[in-house]
Amino acid sequence: MPHTCDPFVADCRVRLATDLFAHTWNPVVLAALREGPRRRRDLRAAVGGISDKVLTETLRRLERAGLIVRSAYAEAPPRVDYALTELGESLVEGPIAALGRWTVERGDELLAHLSAST
Repeated sequence: MPHTCDPFVADCRVRLATDLFAHTWNPVVLAALREGPRRRRDLRAAVGGISDKVLTETLRRLERAGLIVRSAYAEAPPRVDYALTELGESLVEGPIAALGRWTVERGDELLAHLSAST
């Protein structure tokens, strides 16, 4: 039997999933990891416009959610990479990719409506 709930209830799985998009940088960082593992500085450069503090918070939040994995290597100097987990890949290749396609197809229409309302 599929899990059903009121999407506005705090512990609902639908709300948990949509909360991932409530943090502006979550989908951006996940998409930046789509092509493979990245070091922190490379990730920050790829994302652009994100502060160190916000990137740190975002990486920690995504790691807690099981969407990315942090790998530290005992090298000199130390190296840390971030990569998508299987769960993270499924989010990037599924809903985030679908949102990207929708944006390409309907982005101009969306912008027109937003411009008209200001």
